[in-house]
Order: sequence, then structure tokens, then C-alpha cells
Amino acid sequence: MDLNMSIIKNLAALLMLLISFVGNSQEARADSSLSRTFFGNVTDEKTNRSVKELKIEINRVGSDEKFNTKTNNDGSFTFKTIPIGEYKLTIIDEDYRKDAFNFEVTEIQPSKLDFGVSKNVSWMFNWGDAYYTEHYWSHLVARIIIGIYFAGLVLVLFYSILQLTLAIAYVKKKKSTVRPVFDPKTAKKVTIQLPMYNELYVADRIIETCAAFEYPADKFQIQVLDDSTDETKDVIAKKVAEVKARGVNIQHIHRTDRTGYKAGALDDAMDQVEGEFIAIFDADFIPKKDWLQKTMPNFDSDEVGVVQTRWGHINKNYSLLTELQAFGLNGHFAIEQGGRSASGHFINFNGTGGIWRKKCIEDAGGWEHDTLTEDLDLSYRAQIKGWKFRYLEEVIAPAELPITMSALKSQQHRWMKGGAECFIKMWKTMITAKNVKLSDRIHGLSHLFNSSVFIFILMISLFSLPVLHIKDSFTDLNYVIRYGSIFLISTVFLMFYYWHSYRDKTEKKIKSFFTFLGRFFLFLMVSMGLALNNSVAVLEGYLGIKSSFVRTPKFNVNVKNEFKGNKYDKKSLSILNIGEGLLAATFLFTAINRGFYGDLGMVPFHLMLAFGYGLVFYHSVAELRTQKM
Repeated sequence: MDLNMSIIKNLAALLMLLISFVGNSQEARADSSLSRTFFGNVTDEKTNRSVKELKIEINRVGSDEKFNTKTNNDGSFTFKTIPIGEYKLTIIDEDYRKDAFNFEVTEIQPSKLDFGVSKNVSWMFNWGDAYYTEHYWSHLVARIIIGIYFAGLVLVLFYSILQLTLAIAYVKKKKSTVRPVFDPKTAKKVTIQLPMYNELYVADRIIETCAAFEYPADKFQIQVLDDSTDETKDVIAKKVAEVKARGVNIQHIHRTDRTGYKAGALDDAMDQVEGEFIAIFDADFIPKKDWLQKTMPNFDSDEVGVVQTRWGHINKNYSLLTELQAFGLNGHFAIEQGGRSASGHFINFNGTGGIWRKKCIEDAGGWEHDTLTEDLDLSYRAQIKGWKFRYLEEVIAPAELPITMSALKSQQHRWMKGGAECFIKMWKTMITAKNVKLSDRIHGLSHLFNSSVFIFILMISLFSLPVLHIKDSFTDLNYVIRYGSIFLISTVFLMFYYWHSYRDKTEKKIKSFFTFLGRFFLFLMVSMGLALNNSVAVLEGYLGIKSSFVRTPKFNVNVKNEFKGNKYDKKSLSILNIGEGLLAATFLFTAINRGFYGDLGMVPFHLMLAFGYGLVFYHSVAELRTQKM
């Protein structure tokens, strides 16, 4: 009995163990049925290519459970034995962005989950995302950068609007004007001043040209204001003696002290001026024989203090560089001078190719040499005093354009810095001066401030790089950045401005327009490429950093096979040249990088910057190599 009971007990225990085992097996099988394996594919939204090695994480909602995987070479991924439930999928790879999204694993869940991601193509550093409070400061910096970027766009738009108003005024009032006729009997005495400094290649030419003017000999005087320190002074002395022997009233005034540079030379010679009027020509000009006959009759009112004529271009077809310079200068001499003159706003004497009434110079305070653009300075002082300026677009004073990049940059540096110096000197006077119309104040201040447009261009171009990165990193700021495209209208306004100054139009209007478009965008690109050089000059002017008057080297060359070098055209590799090369490389890389990933918004702008800086850099270095050879 005891033995049987023992056996029964053991059998019962074995049965319970078996039941327990079966139960556990069934429970395990039940748990297995509550999980499943699913897979998917990830595609780059911009390139439509599969994304490999992408880190993916899913988190079970309401739980700490996490599952991680990576995509393989064809962009596919697999999660095995995932319990049924609700999950949040997150991309944890820093190179790609995708808003986290929820999905559910159910008994009838599809076996495949496909979705797209966008690549963070910025080559800078990781800002984080605006939605997270720990990135508050980077978000603040992003807003500041966008603010500066849009400020530059607004300033360029304001500049282009003012240029548009001048173009409209020019088009509306452009008509043939009946000019007074020259009468030798009533001709006023004129002094021609020819300021020079080491002009070996062109000194003879300008003296001979002015000596040939068709004007009463007894009403005519030439002053050669010579500050030369090389053999040019001997060339000038010989030519002056030759011309004087022909009965021309001409003097050679040589200074050994260059105080005040060009303005100093003009001022020092004032006490030897015989004429009531003073015409001024730089050494590279070749005015026609009847130039005085066409200009002097326009002093038909005692209020007229200056008559300015349009610059022509002797060597416009020398190269693409000279063609683009002519394109830009034609804009100034047609629309700016013509538009301001048509609207009655202040214009300026351009330093050469114009005539001053001597009394006007004296009444305005005379030539001052505290800026590099003494012509602009005296022009505004005279007009604030009430003197009237006349601009004769139809009368041309042909001149030479710089044929090398170094000469062009030197000229641009002087003009831009001098403009900024004049703004600092004159802006308070322009605001407070009596008897100056509001419209004249606005256009006058913008005229003096014009050179600053290069700072705006440089600012926009540099800040466009972090703006692209902000676009990738801060989703809540994207809508703001999209508004930047509105400012493309600035280009349209400038196109209108330059189209009406374009002097190569033919009867074939469509062909002319497309030729103009090519020239216009090439001009814009080279202007962008000069932005670094010109911005430094403008900043020097605003900061009061003084420098000597570096005159533009003259070449006396019209075609390329005539160029044999120029000893005054000094070249050296500067930090600005290196900066231009780096900017060209940076913008080219950015354009290619963004284009590869399909983000084309700023690619045209960056390609234009790359071409502009690249062209300026290439010519600067190429000329340096030629000089050494």
C-alpha cells in the first residue's frame, strides 16, 4: 500500500511537470505569435537613390524598448521579432534628416515599410534643430545671420530702385536739345589744364591734341601741370617747347612736391590761370578739335558752373575686359548723368572731359585734397552753393580704358574709396543744407553712398553660405528664406537701366537684346568678382584710412599686338588676390555640392560668383606671371 501510494504520488508529480512543460511551450508559442519581422527601403528624396549605412531606430510607445538597425547597400533594412504594438521611427544618422513618424505593428501589418529622407548637404557644422531648447543660441545666431542677409538684399533693392527711377527719367525726357551755337566773336577765354604724373606713354599725345583745338588763339591757354619724377618731365618739356614755337599759349608747370596729388596740382596753378573758364583733361583723353566749340556756348547763363561731356572709349574692342568696362561706364554716362540731369538732381564733374567756371571753383572753396575723388567733392560743394551743372551726352571726349586687371582694380579702388570719403565728408551738409529739395537730398546721398553697393554684394554672397546651412538645419526658418527670391526683381530693374544705356543696339532688335543679355550677365559677374577689392576700398574710406593717390597706368594701346608692357603697371600677389581665389573655389564647390543634391535655389548665384571671382583671380595671377617673364 505504501509502495503503491508512493508510485501514485510520483506519477502525479510527473504529470504535473509534464502539464507545466506543455503550458510553458504553449505560452512560448503564444508570445511568438505576438511578434513579427518587417522590412523596408529608404530613398534620398532629392536624388531618388537608395541610402546605405543609414542608422534607424524604433521606440515602442509607452515603453523603454528600442530596436536599431542599418540599411544595407541597396537601402533596405530589416527588423526581426518586433512585438506587436505602436512605434516611433527616428533617423539617428547625422547626415540625413526625417521628421520622426509613428506606425503600428499589427497582425495584418504590411511586410514592407518604404519612406524617403533628405540629406543634410551643408558642409559646415551641425547646428541642431530649432525645436529643441538646448539649441537656443544656435537658433538665435541663425536668425541674426538671416537678418543680415536680408538687410543686404533690401539695400541692393533700394539701390536698384533708385537706378530704375533715373532710367525712367532718362527715357521720358530723352530728346534732342537745341544747343547754343558757337560764335568766335563772343568766345570767352579758356584755360586747358592737363594734370600729369609719370605719363611717359601718352604725354605727347594729349598735349598735341589740345594744341590742335579750333578756338581763337587769343582766347586760349594750355597749362601742363607736371608732377612727374621720371623722364616724362623731359618729354613734356620738349613737347611744350615745340608747341610754344608754333605760337600756342602753353606753359609747363613742374612741381617737385606732390602735396595734394592731382587736386594739389590744380589748386597750385589757379593763380596762373588766364581764362574765365578751365577745361580739364587727363592724359589718356583724345578730345576732337571742335570740342571747345561744342561746349563753351553752354555757359549761356551766369548760374552755370560746369559743363560735363560724355566719355568715349578709344580701345573698347581691345578685349572682353575693356568691353565690359565700356558697358558699365555707358550706364553711368547715359542713365546716371543723363537721368539726374533730366530730373534736375545733382550731377558730378567726372574729373576730366569737362569745363569749370573759375568763379564757381573759387566760390565753392577751391580744390581740396582730403579725399581721393576731388572732382566729386567739389561738384557737391558747388551745387549746394546753388551753381548749376549741365551735361552734354551728345558731346564725346574719347579716352583709354585700362587693359589689365591690375590697372582696373587700381582705378576701381581709388574711385570707390574716394566716393566713401566724400560721403563721410558731405552727408551732414547734404541733410542740413538750405534750398536743397528733398528729392535732391535723397538722390544726392544715394549717389555719394553708391560705392557701398559692393559691400552689400559681398555681404549677401558671404552670408548666403550659412543661410544655406540654416535652411538645412532649421525647418521653422525655411519659409523666411524662400522670400529671398523676391529680390530677383533687383536684377530686372538693373537690366532695364543698362538696356537703355546700351550703345551697341542694331536694327535687329531681338539679336541685339540677346547680345545685351550676355553682356549684362558677364558685367554682373565681373562686378561681383571685384566686390572684395572694392569693399576693402570703401571700408578704408569710411574708416578714414589714408592712402596716396595711385593714378591708373595709361598704355596708349588700341589693339593687343601693340602692347609691349608698361613700367607703371606694377603687379604683386596680395592677400586680396588669394582671397579672390579662395572665394572662387568656395562658391564653385558650394554650387556643385548643392546641384548634386538637387537644391538648385542658389546654384545660379553661386556659379556667377565663382565665375566672377575666378576671372578676376585668373587675370591677376596670369598678369603676374607675364610680368616675371
